[in-house]
Amino acid sequence: MLRKGEEGNRCLPKVRLVTGNPGKAKEFRELGKIYGVEVVIIDLPKVEIQNDSLETISVVSAIDLGSRLGNAICVEDAGLFIESLKGFPGPYSSYVYKTIGVQGIIKMMEGIKNRRAYFKSVITYYNPRTQILRTFTGVVRGFIANEARGSEGFGFDPIFIPKGYEKTFAELGINVKNKISHRSKAFKELVNWLRSKCITE
Repeated sequence: MLRKGEEGNRCLPKVRLVTGNPGKAKEFRELGKIYGVEVVIIDLPKVEIQNDSLETISVVSAIDLGSRLGNAICVEDAGLFIESLKGFPGPYSSYVYKTIGVQGIIKMMEGIKNRRAYFKSVITYYNPRTQILRTFTGVVRGFIANEARGSEGFGFDPIFIPKGYEKTFAELGINVKNKISHRSKAFKELVNWLRSKCITE
């Protein structure tokens, strides 16, 4: 992470990020503070195609939104991939959370010994004026808990235990999560790239 006073801080990017998820918006604003960039949250409906690839979903949404807004924007798509369920719910995590929720996943995992899983985040940057399109990926590995624990975070945070920890994301809270999460890793890659190219929008 770049520190105050370092050469890279002469270039101060602005990240316009489209999301209607309050939990994501909160995390991205905090990540902006950590990495020293301004994060502008834009709450607009996204085109979310059904696809087995987070990258494809993110890219299609970014191109559509960037073209409509006429400005450089970022779109993130993320998913929980459970090894014993062959990667389910993966790109369909949002829909699965809305339909069967945390308890539905716990029920599906009853009696399963292999509880390995990972969260993946894909952030796509698109500038319709320059036609620059880039994706940035972050992954955090861990395990599915036997029961929901914790009250912080959102989505499947109450059942995901990151590797090296004994608590779920929902128990660890946003400060710890933003140091180790899939979203933090992808966002760091985005910011480093923006600074390396001195892209300020």
